[in-house]
Amino acid sequence: MDALFGLIRMGCICGKEALRINDRRFYLRSRLGEGGFSYVDLIEEIRTHKDYALKRITCHSNEEERIALQEIELMRTFQHPNIIPLEASSVIKVNQYSKSLDIVSEVLIVMPYYSRGSLQDVIEKMSKKSERFPEESVWELFKGICLGLQVFHKHNPPYAHRDLKMANIMLADDGTAIIMDLGSANKARVEIKTPSQAHTLQDEAAERCSMFYRAPELFNPELGSSVDERTDIWSLGCLLYALAYLTSPF
Repeated sequence: MDALFGLIRMGCICGKEALRINDRRFYLRSRLGEGGFSYVDLIEEIRTHKDYALKRITCHSNEEERIALQEIELMRTFQHPNIIPLEASSVIKVNQYSKSLDIVSEVLIVMPYYSRGSLQDVIEKMSKKSERFPEESVWELFKGICLGLQVFHKHNPPYAHRDLKMANIMLADDGTAIIMDLGSANKARVEIKTPSQAHTLQDEAAERCSMFYRAPELFNPELGSSVDERTDIWSLGCLLYALAYLTSPF
């Protein structure tokens, strides 16, 4: 992945590594974290000196690129104070630079940087100090998550996030809960008419939906059944438990 990322680097400015995304220039500062499908780096915009988070998704197939581009489109579509906004994005095609790399493209997504981290980060710190959220804070955070999720479910057609968990809820400086990581989001209502559809849904859930927050119907989809946005309602219940007790119910 780092090899491809080097293709868009601009060199060094004042000893800092710099890059350009669209018509904006950034310093690359540090690695914030990584998941199964992407890395997230801390970057600083050169003009404004404002910090952002850069999500870098390496795509090994056209299908992976389609999913990454869908995440960008959903971030543009679902605009709400409790959903992470899109600041900038870019797609770097490998065939523009080198065919020797075993990847199709890298998709870059610039998002706000939340210095307080995710709710998972927060509860881990609180657990070490034997602290708990005040009940009022639990309900305020939960309300914000529900309001953001409502945007997904009221869309036409309805969408489900499908990976709601503490690590995917960021905490803004003012305490607002921000739903992030729309990479697992998809059209909510799916009728399972064939064994192939059942296996595909099960495999996608296993890859992209965290086990401790995953709705039961996603573990073993049954032929002739259907799933919908209620998969997120199960995850909401798990989130509420985690907010109250600082751990997953499972």
